[in-house]
Amino acid sequence: MRNTKPSKGKLYMIPTTLGETEPLEVLPISIKRIIEEIDYYIVENEKSARRFIKKISPRKSQPNLHISLLNKFTGAEIIPSFLDPCLNGKNVGILSEAGCPGIADPGADVVRIAHQKGIVIVPLAGPSSIIMALMASGLNGQNFAFNGYLPIETAERKKAIRKFEKISRENNQSQLFIETPYRNNNLLQEFVRTLSKTTLLCVATDITLATEFIATKLVGDWVTDEVDLHKRPTIFIIQA
Repeated sequence: MRNTKPSKGKLYMIPTTLGETEPLEVLPISIKRIIEEIDYYIVENEKSARRFIKKISPRKSQPNLHISLLNKFTGAEIIPSFLDPCLNGKNVGILSEAGCPGIADPGADVVRIAHQKGIVIVPLAGPSSIIMALMASGLNGQNFAFNGYLPIETAERKKAIRKFEKISRENNQSQLFIETPYRNNNLLQEFVRTLSKTTLLCVATDITLATEFIATKLVGDWVTDEVDLHKRPTIFIIQA
C-alpha cells in the first residue's frame, strides 16, 4: 500500500523588530512573504505577536491563525505538541518578543525538539541586539561570551562582575550582559563602582530605534557621563 503520509513542514525562526519601528525598515521582505504563508505560530505573547503579524501583513486573516504560547509558564510536557503541525506537513513559525528567536528566549527549547523529530529548521535574517551591539562596540568580535543576566543580590553581583572581568582580561574576551530594563541604571552604576577604571565598557541601548545610543569608554570616563537607561532595552559589554 502506498504511503500517503505528508512530508514534514519546516520550522521558521522569524525575527521581529527591536521596538516600535516599521518592520520593513529593519526586516527583509522575505519575512513578509513567510508570514503570509504560515498560519501556525509559537510565540511568547499572543497579543503582541498578532499585532506584529497584522503590521507586517495587514490582509492576513487573524481568525485563521493558530497560536501556541511558549513562556515561563509553559509546561515542558506540552512543548512537543507545538510541532504537531510540522509532522502533518504544515510550516510553523517561531516569533520572539524582540529580535531573533532562540537567542536569549525560550525558542531554543522548541528548536532542540524539532531537531530530534527530524524537522528542518530555517533561521531568517533580522536584527539581533546582541550581535548589533557587539558590531558597534569596537570590542573583540572574534572571542566573546554572552552571559545573560547577572545576579540581583548586590554582593553576588559584584562577585560575578569581578569574575567576568578577570575572564575577559585573561582570555582577551568580550563579555556581554543584559538586564531587566527598569534596573539598567543600577547595573551601569554597579559596573562603574566595581570594574577597573581602565576596563572598557560599551553601553548599547534602543538599537535600531530613533533614540539609539551606543558608546564605548573606559570605565573611569563613565563616572562623569550621565545617560538615562531606565526602561530602555540595553546591552552591556566589557573588555578588560
